[in-house]
Amino acid sequence: QVQLVESGGGLAQAGGSLRLSCLASGRTFGSYIMGWFRQAPWKERVFVAAITSSGGRTAYADSVKGRFTISRDNAKNTVYLQMNSLKPEDTAVYYCALDLHVILTSTPSRYEYWGQGTQVTVSS
Repeated sequence: QVQLVESGGGLAQAGGSLRLSCLASGRTFGSYIMGWFRQAPWKERVFVAAITSSGGRTAYADSVKGRFTISRDNAKNTVYLQMNSLKPEDTAVYYCALDLHVILTSTPSRYEYWGQGTQVTVSS
């Protein structure tokens, strides 16, 4: 079993920054792909970013490329999402997720474990 706990969400102004963290427990964290997804009110959950187990490869949604950075610290069982140049359309609940497979994917159904989410609100 895996437990994922997100933190770091909150209110930011447009153009500002936030850093989300996701602490994992229950499995060998460093062996698995980690991803971030977000879900805005009345919309489906969508891919934001993902990172391989070693941190050597990353993938991003087009909407956040150049603004968001995913990283991980396997010694701390933590994955991060640094969000810069925030826009009001980034407002959503952000979820971290763990994928037991070995190939980066943006498909939510491929991720087996999910956190409870953290709210990010960006004001204009």
